[in-house]
Amino acid sequence: MTDVKHVSAFPDNFLWGAASAAYQVEGGHDADGKGPSIWDIFSHQPGTTHEGTNGDVAADHYHRYREDVALMAEAGLQSYRFSISWPRLFPEGRGKMNPAGLKFYSDLIDELIKHGIKPMITLYHWDLPQALQDIGGWESRETVDAFEQYARLCFEAFGDRVELWSTFNETLIFIGMGYFTGAHPPGLTDAKRGIQACHHVFIAHAKAVKAFREYKDSRLINKKSQIGFVNVMQPHDPISDKPEDIAACKMADDLLTHWLYDPVLKGEYPAHILEIAQRTWGVPEFADGDEALLKSNICDFIGVNYYKREWIAANPDVDNTKINTTGKKGSGKEFGFKGLFKFVRTPESTYSDWDWEIYPQGLCVGMQRLKDRYGNIPFYITENGLGAKDPIIEGEVLDDPRIKYLSDHIAAAESAIKQGIDVRGYYPWSFIDLLSWLNGYQKQYGFVYVDQENNLARKRKKSFFWYQNVINSNGTKR
Repeated sequence: MTDVKHVSAFPDNFLWGAASAAYQVEGGHDADGKGPSIWDIFSHQPGTTHEGTNGDVAADHYHRYREDVALMAEAGLQSYRFSISWPRLFPEGRGKMNPAGLKFYSDLIDELIKHGIKPMITLYHWDLPQALQDIGGWESRETVDAFEQYARLCFEAFGDRVELWSTFNETLIFIGMGYFTGAHPPGLTDAKRGIQACHHVFIAHAKAVKAFREYKDSRLINKKSQIGFVNVMQPHDPISDKPEDIAACKMADDLLTHWLYDPVLKGEYPAHILEIAQRTWGVPEFADGDEALLKSNICDFIGVNYYKREWIAANPDVDNTKINTTGKKGSGKEFGFKGLFKFVRTPESTYSDWDWEIYPQGLCVGMQRLKDRYGNIPFYITENGLGAKDPIIEGEVLDDPRIKYLSDHIAAAESAIKQGIDVRGYYPWSFIDLLSWLNGYQKQYGFVYVDQENNLARKRKKSFFWYQNVINSNGTKR
């Protein structure tokens, strides 16, 4: 929380924004012809989420988007990153389009532009149409083809007004927790199926990028438009200098970072990990043309979602993939895959109530490591935020820990720019309090509080006015 008078390192065209995701904020789960997503079904199954919470209503952004956009404009947001709900546009995942869903997003985009806020669209933030899951979900090539149809519709409908696009959000999470740990839909613990599903996601991404560039070449969408991919950025460091801990850390990098960044930034998988996967499980299976498709459709930019670093240790014993969803600090057990690596905590570090290390320098460190591997690709910090149980004192939401967290991370972003990293925007998670997938409404991230007991009334938090000053000063008042 500095107020140092200095020339900002953030360029004049730097985008100060905030982010959200359709399932977590919109509600209107069956409004106006929307079809069910996998999360609409999964969250209603007993024991899947905190206290049975779901996104049926969420923050009701679907019905209150004009009120929310007015708040964004008041805060001074220059950009808003949001996702489109695929089953709102295609209730069956493909085939017949839902005009009411298309109108909602068109109206939202127009409302943002009217207030001088640049839209950044994420095509897929985990809410796969249930109809496609019923035919195999991401394990099916039919889902790949359906995604291309969906992406093309979005480009055709919104490409004249939207310049920033990303295809997928956090493959590490929706594939990792959907197919390896079973905590997200489809709730599987099957490495073979997960690896093949992950491959199909990258092929769907490449097909969408190819279509996007065809539209740009034919001038059907804005020539200044760019398309990227959003990944978790989770730097790993070995807990000691022991050879086994260093080796475990390298394995974590290969599996949790390089496997997910290489296909979209280099157009190929890490060769040694690909060889291990195909020798062990026989996957990923490549269809004719897959290799060339990946190679010829590299991203224009990468979006990084940074929340924490992980300390890595060798793991001869721990086989646990459950995480802290209670918000009780220290209640999480060591997470690890036996024989590969595990995440460990150190008393020298500071942690959130959900046992996530607070390490602002990691934002700069992580981007530098990615730059070292992939070159000077443009970065957008597409998520960064503190999940907390915000105190309300005499009617005011005094979220000082969030202000401290974001201030320190903005300083790290500025440091990255000074070191020559091409950072073009900062989108804290999230603009408004929303549903946390597994944690319900207890884990708050927003600048705007949503009163679940009072008709979802919106209330500006202390951080709202702080971020307003950050934006107005282009990052110097923080």
